[in-house]
This record gives sequence, structure tokens and C-alpha cells, in this order.
Amino acid sequence: MKYFEHESAATFDEAVSLLKESPKGKTVVMAGGSDLIGVLKEQILEDYPEKVVDLKTVRGGEYIKQDGDTIEIGALTKLCDIVKSDLLNEKAPVLSQAARSVATPLIRNVATMGGNICQDVRCWFYRYPHGIGGRMDCMRKGGKECYAVMGDNRYHSIFGGMKVHTTPCSVQCPANTDIPAYMERLRKGDVEGAAHILMEANPIPMITSRVCAHTCQEQCNRCGSDESVSIHGVERYVGDYILEHPDTFYRAPETETGHKVALVGAGPAGLSAAYYLRKVGHDVTVFDKMEEPGGMLTYAIPNYRLPKSYVKQVAAAYEKMGIRFRLGCCLGEDIQAEDLEKEYDNVFYATGAWKRPVLGFDGEEFTEFGLQFLMEVNQWMNKKDRRHVLVVGGGNVAMDVAITARRLGAESVTLACLESEPEMPASREEIARAREEGIEIMPSYGVSKAIYEGSQVTGMELMRCTSVKDENGRFNPRYDREETLRVSADSILMAAGQKVDLSFLGDKYGLALERGLIQVDKDTQATSKSGIYAGGDATTGPATVIQGVRSGRNAAEAINRGYAVMPERRREDKFIHFDTAGVKEEHAVKDKELSAAERALDKEDSFTLTGEEAAREAGRCMNCGCYSVNASDISPVLILLDARIVTTKKTVRAADFFTTRLKAADMLDTDELVTAVRFRVPEGYTTAYDKFRVREAVDFAIVSLAYAYRMKDGLIEDARIVLGGVAPVPMERKKVEAFLAGRKPDEALAEAAAELAVEGTAAMANNSYKIQEVRALIKKMILDMGAVQA
Repeated sequence: MKYFEHESAATFDEAVSLLKESPKGKTVVMAGGSDLIGVLKEQILEDYPEKVVDLKTVRGGEYIKQDGDTIEIGALTKLCDIVKSDLLNEKAPVLSQAARSVATPLIRNVATMGGNICQDVRCWFYRYPHGIGGRMDCMRKGGKECYAVMGDNRYHSIFGGMKVHTTPCSVQCPANTDIPAYMERLRKGDVEGAAHILMEANPIPMITSRVCAHTCQEQCNRCGSDESVSIHGVERYVGDYILEHPDTFYRAPETETGHKVALVGAGPAGLSAAYYLRKVGHDVTVFDKMEEPGGMLTYAIPNYRLPKSYVKQVAAAYEKMGIRFRLGCCLGEDIQAEDLEKEYDNVFYATGAWKRPVLGFDGEEFTEFGLQFLMEVNQWMNKKDRRHVLVVGGGNVAMDVAITARRLGAESVTLACLESEPEMPASREEIARAREEGIEIMPSYGVSKAIYEGSQVTGMELMRCTSVKDENGRFNPRYDREETLRVSADSILMAAGQKVDLSFLGDKYGLALERGLIQVDKDTQATSKSGIYAGGDATTGPATVIQGVRSGRNAAEAINRGYAVMPERRREDKFIHFDTAGVKEEHAVKDKELSAAERALDKEDSFTLTGEEAAREAGRCMNCGCYSVNASDISPVLILLDARIVTTKKTVRAADFFTTRLKAADMLDTDELVTAVRFRVPEGYTTAYDKFRVREAVDFAIVSLAYAYRMKDGLIEDARIVLGGVAPVPMERKKVEAFLAGRKPDEALAEAAAELAVEGTAAMANNSYKIQEVRALIKKMILDMGAVQA
């Protein structure tokens, strides 16, 4: 056991003070200690508390008393005293029975009411990691996954799991898309539902799925065992479905807010902001200096990666929503920033990064800007004959430049970049695609000088880059200038970044700038001027499409909050599920692509998954959460009794306390303690607690049942039913209660009620027997009702 300090508290107030003195998680309380000592002794957790505050010494915390029709039990009352209480055995025997079912007499002699209801999960992977091959840092302990999904799950939930925290895939996505949620919808055959979830975070998934680096896949929990879920492939299928049904997903708002918003820049950030602003009813106008909307999507990304038809279809759908585009309108020339601010209630700047950076090496004037090269190709204006091309840069833009040059007919294309190959910002797929097409990649080389004769470039001298970032992680490349080499080329295309041009703002406009970028609040995209927002590359420098989407959404949400017109959010299901068969499939569905010989500039290289393939791949998603079951025997009973949990700060219904959060203790602040439990005597009701377990001496409930009923004239007048041990939280069975009302308890009723009780179950690979146990307990309950009446 690791060392920790021990403090004894004389009062609850003193215990609270000790908790306030310590940082979160560094101090914990011990009521009975039967659970906490085991956790500390077995070294289950990665991080341990530095101090334990003992509540057993708190005066006046141990009592059972009745006041009128209400019974109150102190949080420090031992379970053995609850078992022996004449008052409880007479007035609420269900509670005494539940306390008697907990573990052994030794445990019951130290365990307390408060400790029992606040204890953590029942999960072999959580409690006994060393018994299954060593420590497992599961989601419940702050880790990344639930090992029961792929491992032993005999004792786990039959109603699904619950989210513990945001899954790694969603965390890695700049838009924080709820990836597991739309995967689950797709598994259920609800493509429309999946699309709506996806569009809560990203209104243009048909585009991002084609051009995003999909870093989400790098953090998929499957990476540790086999292959990541093909998230981008599934997203592309759903995105194309959205575009096929624009009237469903790009609807004009039913009401107008009367507020006008101007967006400057029709790239990813501007398109994202426009959608979320128009959706709630604002009047939205998008200004852009180019003749077509889309920004870099239209003018820089090659057709083989993103056919322009998709951008045009999105723009058309936006126009049907009522979004106006003013194209060929250059800010600073055709219209001034000050005029926009006067005419519109809010302005959002997302002008992108279109300007060529100046690196300052000898002969730079004889090289070409890679972004301009792509724009000319897309406009079919490129006439220059290029035989031997050198591309400088390591991102996806550089890959686009290199591949485009090769497909235009260059005999050789070489790509050099500062980063080592593992550090290259380009996606692994784009690097592989470039190599397939014969492009030579030279990582860890930077520009020394251009080689030229007169005005004609003939090559480039490169020098070895030893590191790209300094010890603080900032971009600060270092070179070995003694190690150089020369690459022959008749065309050098610089694709090592772009700059932001903010000259349109003028010297007197007054926006705060930092390092040549518009300075904004990272959460709201608000600038230094009230009502003015900015996003995309204008605030970050060159970034990914999905980062631009997120910044546009942030700005729109901030503007919407200011007008109190946030869109309606979906209600998340309490429980999450996965496909028990699908998760066993080790191999992802591969993208179908044209062969290198078939590829061209004017047609897409890859194909969208079919609906069947997308659903099958969604089945591989583990829907990572916690699939353990609630540990407390007492909590289902307190829900049954509609009890109140009294704390040092508030009084809360037991149903809310035990079922709102995955861990009941998370309903408490770090300096808040449970002091008592209070409930009204269930007059006229027969109450009981039943439990299926492996051994009588072991408290682990495989399935438990707390119930109360009232009879009249041989019929069930009212019934209350709560299951334990079957889900991460206790389960009220309201449908069964309603079904029983007014019926006679007999064999037929027992059979029907048992089937209704297991409605919504989704057994895992090894725990389907628990469904039968639920049926058995429900049948026994109803037959016992009938026996009592007889």
C-alpha cells in the first residue's frame, strides 16, 4: 500500500474544510473503509490520494430515526445496524434486506450507508487488474477504453454502457465530432440520424471526409490491437447521403431573427459559420473576392481529391437556405471593413492565407508559388512546360502540387521538406499516393539557395535539417550546413506555407493583431472589437479544413448565444451500445481507388463506400465507454423509496443522484459530503429485495431487484420496480409498473411482465445469462404476490 496522510474529522464541517485545503483528487474521504482500503491496497489506480480524511470519528453521523411519516438515516450508520433496526424491519424491510445482502458480517460491521451509496463500480478489469495480466487503465480510471468490449464481460451491463469522457477519436478531431454516436446510428440503419449528429459539429462532411487528414483514426482505440475504424470512409458515405438529400439537411429556418451578419471569406470557416448562423434564422451574407465560393476548397485542392461539383452543390444548398453570396467583391477595394460594421450587426472575418511567404534565400525570385500553381491548374491556365520539378514542402498542399505536376506530364518530381518522414504534416495516404506515382520524397532537407543561370532556374541546393522545433516545441529549424546536396530542376514550386494578408483592414480599423494574425478568443473567435469575430487561417495561419470548420462554428455559436437563439440540441441516449459481432472484425474496409495508371487530374481517385460497407465498418466501432454495473445494493432501494440524499450543500432525489452521472459520487462537489438519507414510510406497500449472486458470502450482485407493491381486491393496484447489477446505473422499469396496474398476479402475467422487463437489453458476448436472471426475478416477484394473496 502506498503511503498517505490520515486525518480524523470530528464534524462534517471539519471534513469539508480538509477537502477544501487540498487540490482536486489529492484528498479523499473514508466512511467505512471496506472499499477504499481495498483500492489502496491492491494499487488499482495510477494516481493515489495524498491524504485520507476519516469520517468514522464524526460525531452524530450515525442514527436511524422517524419523524412523522419520514425516516432519516445518518450517512455514517453501519449496514449491520440497518439490518438489525426494528424500525426499518417493520416500516421498510426492503432496506434491511438489501443491507443484509451486502458481503459478509465483517464487511457489514464497518461499511456505512454513505460509503455504500457512493462506492465505485463492479468490474473485474477495474477491481482486479493484476488477476488478468497486469494493470489496465480503463475508461473509469481515466484511461481510454473499456476492456470488457473485447474481453471477459460476464458480469457487465446488459443494457449498454455510459460515456465516461469524450472518446479519444472525438478529442483528436478538431471539430470534436461525436464519432461514436453517429456510428451507432448507422449500425441501427438510421442514416438520417447519423447525418444530423455529424452536422452538429460539421456542416460539410462530404468535403472534409475527402480532404481531412483524419487524425481521429490515429487515436482510435483499435489501433492498439488491429486496424483503426475507417472513420473518414464512413463519414464520406454519410456526407454524400447529406448532399443527395439537401432539402432535408439544409433547410431554410422557419422564423427570422431580424439580425444581420456579414461573413468575409467563403472558405471552410466562412461556410461553417454561415450554416450555423442561418440555421437559427439570421440574415447571412457571405463576401468573397473570388468568382466562386469555397476558397481553397475550390481554388487550391485538386479535382482528383475534391471534385469541385461537391463545393458547388453545397453552395447551391446554402442559397436555398437563404444564404446570399456576394462574389468578386474585394474587401478594401469594392467594400470597406468600416462599412460592413455599420451595415451589419456582426462581422466574421475568415479571409484565409493566400499570400506567398518570403523565405529570403538566394534565387527565390526564380521559383514559383505552389498555391498559385494549383490555382492556375484548376482554372486551366497553366501552359508552362515542366520536365523536372522540385517541390519544397511537407504538407498535403505540397503533395497536391507534386502529384499535380506529375500528372501534367513532368518526367521527374522530387519533394523535399524540413521534417523527417514521421513528422511530415501530410497524411500517410497522401505520402503513399505520391510514391505510387513515382515522386521521390527527401525528408529532413531545407532550402539553401536556388541554382540559376540568368533568369532560368536549374536546380536547388539543399542542406540537412537536424531539427524542426526547439526544446519548447516552437518552429525553429536547425541545419547542418556542411551536409548539402544539389537537385537538378527546371521548375521549383514552393509549397512550404502561405501568409495571411490583412491589408484590407487598413491602419485605422483597430483590430488587435499578433504575429500578423487577427487576435481572437480561442473559444468564441471574438476579436478586440465588440461584435466582430474572426476565424480560419486569418487567426491561426495555414491550418486544416476541419480546423477552419471548427472556428466558424465557434464564432456562430458565440453570436447565437448573444442573441439567445441557440439551435435545439438532440437528446443523447443514456446508454451506448456496440455490435458484439462487428467489433470482432479485425480488418477495416479499405478505400477503393483507381490504379496509378488510371489516375488523372480531372477525376476523383477514390470511391465512396456503399451503404452496406459503411454499416459494416461502423460495426467495428467499440463505442468506447464504461460497461460496468452499479455496485451499491442500497441505491436501487433508495430509488424505489423515492428517497432524498442530504448533503452538506443540498438535498437531491435518489433517482437523480444515482442515475444522472456514471458515478454517483460525481454528483457531489469535491468539498461536499453526504450526511443523511431521508424517505417517507411506504404505507400500505409490501416491499422486498431479491438478488442473484454467485455465492451468499460474496456481495457482488449479478442481478438485483428492489420492488414494492400494493394490492386491492386481489389485483395489483400499484407497483414499483428497480433493477440493480444490470447497467452502469440502477434501472427503473416504468413500463412494467404500468403494465401490472390493475392485473391479477398469475403465471401468465409473470411471463408477460418478465419479457417486458428485459426490453431494451443488448447482451455482450458472455453475459446473456443475465437477461434470463432478470426474467426469473420478475417472475418470482409476481408469483410471490399471488402467493401472498392466496
